[in-house]
Amino acid sequence: MTATAPPERPHADCAFTPAGCREHTYVPRHLGLTRRGPRRLRAAARLALALPEPESWLDVGTGYARFPETAKEVFPYTSFDGLDPTYRVLHGRLAERVEEAHVGSLTDPRVTARLRARYDVVSMFRHLEHARDPREELRAALAALRPGGHLILELPNPHCLFAALLGRLWVPHSPPGHIHLLPMDTLCEELTAQGCTIIATGHRTAHIPYDLAATTSLILSHLLPSLLSGLGSPLVAAAWILDHLLAPFLRATRFSNAYRVIARKDPT
Repeated sequence: MTATAPPERPHADCAFTPAGCREHTYVPRHLGLTRRGPRRLRAAARLALALPEPESWLDVGTGYARFPETAKEVFPYTSFDGLDPTYRVLHGRLAERVEEAHVGSLTDPRVTARLRARYDVVSMFRHLEHARDPREELRAALAALRPGGHLILELPNPHCLFAALLGRLWVPHSPPGHIHLLPMDTLCEELTAQGCTIIATGHRTAHIPYDLAATTSLILSHLLPSLLSGLGSPLVAAAWILDHLLAPFLRATRFSNAYRVIARKDPT
C-alpha cells in the first residue's frame, strides 16, 4: 500500500510506517470553506440507501456528531454511535446526536475490543488521511464491522486537478497538511487485501468547491497582517465563485478533489 505524499514533506518516506512520523493536528476547514452543510451530509448518508438497512452505524472522526444527526433523517431506525479523538463527541452525545460517544483512537486495543463486530456500517469521512497508520486504521474499522457489514470512506483525491495546479499551495498539501494522501486505486487494493469487496466508487458527490478560495485565503493570511485581513475578502469571494463555477465540470471527472469508496467486509 503506497500513498501519494504531499510534495517536499519531511516525513514523506514513512507514509505507512508509524515509527518516525510526527504527530499533526490539522483541521482542513480553512475559514470554514470545506465544512459540509446538511445537504452534503444528507447526500453522504444516502450512499447507504443501496445497502441493507443498518441497525447500527459507527461514525469515526465524528467531531460534534453532525453527520449522525443528519443521517438519522435518512435512517430513522438506525442506532448511530460516534468516535472521535477529542471530547467534542461528548457534546454530540449530550445533544442526543449519537447513542454512544467514544473518545479515543479506533486502533487503541481497548477501543477495538469494546467495538468489535458491533456495527453494520462504519463511516470515515475525511478521517483516514489523518491517521498515523491507515492500514491499521482500516483493520480496526473492519474489526468493528459484523461480517457482511459495509465501510464507507471519503478522502481527498491527490490526483485531482487542483493538486496538480496548486502543488504545495493546495490546502491538503500545505503544512502541516495531511499525514497521508491516498489515491483511490491504492485504497481499493488495500481493502481487497484485507478481505473486502469493493461495492462502489465515485467522485461526483464527494467534491467540495473550495480549492481556489482556500488557497487564496491561505496566501493572504501569510501576506497580510491580521489587522488588514479583511482587505483580502473580495479576492477570496471571487475565488469561491470560480470554485463553484468549475464544480459541475470537475465532479463529472476523476479530477474531482475528493472520492468515496464503499466496501463490504466479506465473511471469513
